[in-house]
Amino acid sequence: MSNQKLSPVAWLLPLLPIVLACIIYFGGLQTSSFLFINSFTQGVPDIVWAFLTYLGNGWGVFAIAFPLLLLAPRLLTAGIFAGAISAIASSVLKPFFDLPRPAGVLPEGSFHRIGELLLSKAFPSGHTLTAFAIASALYFASAKSKRGSLLWLFILASLVGLSRIAVGAHWLTDVLAGAGVGLWCGMVGVALSEYIHGSQLLPNKIWPRFIAIGGLVTIYALLTQTMDLELNQPLQYASVALIAATLVLFIKAQMPNAS
Repeated sequence: MSNQKLSPVAWLLPLLPIVLACIIYFGGLQTSSFLFINSFTQGVPDIVWAFLTYLGNGWGVFAIAFPLLLLAPRLLTAGIFAGAISAIASSVLKPFFDLPRPAGVLPEGSFHRIGELLLSKAFPSGHTLTAFAIASALYFASAKSKRGSLLWLFILASLVGLSRIAVGAHWLTDVLAGAGVGLWCGMVGVALSEYIHGSQLLPNKIWPRFIAIGGLVTIYALLTQTMDLELNQPLQYASVALIAATLVLFIKAQMPNAS
């Protein structure tokens, strides 16, 4: 596992978006930066931003990453730990700062918004935090030789953050802070995942079976709840199919090979 250790520099990188968020907030650029990005992104159909937002929803990203249960259980484990830590971080930071969202400050109709009306607990963006936590976990849990091909994960996470501004739910500062904190959550998730021995990641062990049960719970959630936006309903059904197919293969992996 020596090739997977995090360098001291990696732990400092998340400070960059957080410092930028402070500059924007205290520099009086909060509203102008939001309105510019919100307007600029309207050249892209709402459904694209809705789908990207789905990738920052805990249920959604777990469903999409679920095939890693068979393909790369170590990476999925790191992602699960990172997702859990990011959920805790979000639930603590949001009420602590309790900052208003754009809809709680700006006049109705002054910006583009889709989805329910959200007024408070803006900082940080939970979706961005989750997206960067998972991207960071998958990236740093991979061997150094393979990380170059995974940089697209951070581009995707950035688009998730951008989607939160496009749908009118968050300020740019919320997104930047979510990115920084999310990166840290992912790194901690990787560190924690190292405590699970590789032999415990085989399909017939307790931990993978526990994850499989989580897949069943996720199917129930996706079929009974709307994940952020109604536009995401088709993606939810596709996610259910993806989990179900993975579970079928996982069950087959439990069976001893026929002689």
